[in-house]
Amino acid sequence: MRRKAIGIDIGGTGIKAALVDTKKGSLASERIRIETPAGGEPEAIAAACAQIVEQLDEKGNRAIGICFPAVVKHGHTQSAANVSKRWIGLDAHELFSHSLKRQVHVLNDADAAGVAELNFGAGKNKDGLVIMATLGTGIGTAIFYDGKLIPNAELGHLEIDGVDYETRAAYSAMERENLNFEEWAKRLQTYFSHLENLLVPDLIIVGGGISKQSEKFLPLLNLKTAIIPAQTKNSAGIIGAAYLANKALERKR
Repeated sequence: MRRKAIGIDIGGTGIKAALVDTKKGSLASERIRIETPAGGEPEAIAAACAQIVEQLDEKGNRAIGICFPAVVKHGHTQSAANVSKRWIGLDAHELFSHSLKRQVHVLNDADAAGVAELNFGAGKNKDGLVIMATLGTGIGTAIFYDGKLIPNAELGHLEIDGVDYETRAAYSAMERENLNFEEWAKRLQTYFSHLENLLVPDLIIVGGGISKQSEKFLPLLNLKTAIIPAQTKNSAGIIGAAYLANKALERKR
């Protein structure tokens, strides 16, 4: 497998990308971040990704993994969280392949982050049922059993108290409502307790940019399940997307 690939992590507010060393599971370049185009329209996001790739890959021969905040099945985005509804049912693989002028590997953003953590981070060599939860604009989740990904687990959208609970417990809700960590932790307690009761996991890993401050909120939670911060932090999606893109490219050869 080639050592380096490009990972692109598309979010509702920002697009992050870097060249990744897929052997070490670490960034091999400076991370690029740009604002997600207003409205999150498919063509605008694809064009933004093309501009980023030009900066990261002068030779034009790197594998490219793109993770996205949606259910992704056979390259088609089946949902749209915090981006344009035009993504629903869209052939994202075709869109990005055409815009970037090469084949790409498209997957759910939380799945990519989870793959990074299970291969290179806090979930490495962990058996049983492991849940990765990313706290950001929304809540993304990835489920693994004995290291094997069960894709597209959109458990951030669990209905609790009559609402899609990511609207109350995502990091964006903390910012929007100006909550302190204690107030936010109460909402996280409700969410993770519900998740725990549904699936009885062996481990929960918490990622997203706010995981860098995990000591301010994880100790406030009272769960039966061990809950720990991600080690790859806010680069998890980039690393996981690049890693899986390289693997997909090798399988085609």
